[in-house]
Amino acid sequence: QVQLVESGGGLVQSGGSLRLSCAASGNIFSLNTMGWYRQAPGKQRELVASITDGGRTNYADSVKGRFSISRDNAKNTVYLQMNSLKPEDTAVYYCRAVVQVQAVAPSTQYWGQGTQVTVSS
Repeated sequence: QVQLVESGGGLVQSGGSLRLSCAASGNIFSLNTMGWYRQAPGKQRELVASITDGGRTNYADSVKGRFSISRDNAKNTVYLQMNSLKPEDTAVYYCRAVVQVQAVAPSTQYWGQGTQVTVSS
């Protein structure tokens, strides 16, 4: 089994910053793409940012220039630095990881439990 543990959410004023972390642990042979998604009340879950094991990144248009995703492969951890936060960034943020548990096993996605980010105006 693989576990994803998120941390770093909270309440911040508009214009402020937060840094989310997500650490993967368990039976991991290969940790491939990792990413952050968010879901606001009444809305579908959406991609915020992702990063491949090679470091290639992808961002939602709404966060480009404000958010930055990075990873520490030695720690199996992905980070999301969020700057210039806006009230519309308020959501539950979920970590997602694509993992191979064995060399011959197919890749499987895992999700974290979510962390609340609230931006006040």
